[in-house]
Amino acid sequence: MNSRVKVIIKCKNCGERFILRGRRDRGKLETGFKQCLCDNKQNFEIEEQHI
Repeated sequence: MNSRVKVIIKCKNCGERFILRGRRDRGKLETGFKQCLCDNKQNFEIEEQHI
């Protein structure tokens, strides 16, 4: 089952926030987000809200 979610990603290095739409499919969250503007690729706080 594909369910749409609102995803808030906050970079723990620089504090930049990104608000995206994503899909939860088979337990995996997919947004297409790759990295922060500060080149951080791993250190994030991720919050999701069902739309």
